Amino acid sequence: MGKIIQLISIGVLMLSIAGCNAEQNIEQLRVDDSLFAMNTYMTFTAYGENAQEAIDHAKEQISEMESLWSVTEEGSEIYRANHSGGESIEVSKETSELIAFALDMAEKTKGSLDPTIYPVLAAWGFTTDQKRVPAQEELERLLLLVDYSKISLTDNLLTVPDGMELDLGAVGKGYTADLVADTLREYGVQSAIFSLGGNIQTIGSRSDGDAWRIGIKAPWEEENLGVLEVRNSAVVTSGGYENYFEDEHGNIYWHILDPSTGYPSDSGLQAVTVIGKESKLCDALSTALFVMGAEKAEEFWRENGGFDMVMITDENEIILTEGIADFFTLSDGRNEAIRVLQE
Repeated sequence: MGKIIQLISIGVLMLSIAGCNAEQNIEQLRVDDSLFAMNTYMTFTAYGENAQEAIDHAKEQISEMESLWSVTEEGSEIYRANHSGGESIEVSKETSELIAFALDMAEKTKGSLDPTIYPVLAAWGFTTDQKRVPAQEELERLLLLVDYSKISLTDNLLTVPDGMELDLGAVGKGYTADLVADTLREYGVQSAIFSLGGNIQTIGSRSDGDAWRIGIKAPWEEENLGVLEVRNSAVVTSGGYENYFEDEHGNIYWHILDPSTGYPSDSGLQAVTVIGKESKLCDALSTALFVMGAEKAEEFWRENGGFDMVMITDENEIILTEGIADFFTLSDGRNEAIRVLQE
């Protein structure tokens, strides 16, 4: 009997050593990289023999997508469409797919996401760092140019009416993250995490087999509110605290605008995090649900499904969908109330 126990102990030890060696080998295949593109800082961590080659390819893709979708670069397809005087222009397959997706999401969210909001966003100075509060008359005039239904897309022919401007900023990073994830997988990467300016995408699990732990920031604070454990998921957050300014009277204005009013969204939410398999969907919905507010966001989730979310209200209540309730943990010392939405 003692001999059997001894053999079992040796077997367990050997498995333990093998596990440690495997983990060490995986760590040796770790690659960290970064890039500044799409007006934001991007970071990559991937594991695999071809990880560096995969990331290099992904970085080329990101630069290519930026050259297609930039609102300010004169050579981009979006810039040419916005300044075509209402004439149709031919766009690439990637641009056509992204615009079709953005228009579809605008329709599904009943305009809470509107990719033609750019003239209003520019008037507030969120695109130039010259932030200001536009006059009501100016906003009313600019809102006449905000209507996604007037954008025409037939196959690869895009028409933006004269005076209107299309901006894919609310979906572009998400779409790009999906492309990058596909590229990494094609190179055999089975474990990776990358952030395209806060749009986080995970592939598989961590090198030790555990779930990736994503910090959910406490609005208007430096600390994390809690930690979310995910595998093979996109995690995208929209919050007013990400880009805002304060006027001389102490009023705060943030960059997430309500397309129906032209003013910063005042929906009762401080932040929305969306979790799902497709980053482009999470990207679009994080903005749209923020504009909708908690009640309409819950209705949208019940009617459409396909994603999970974390909403933080103005009263600091945390609202979670049941799919992630068991994978979210408050940080030490936090005592915010949590409400779980059941299907």
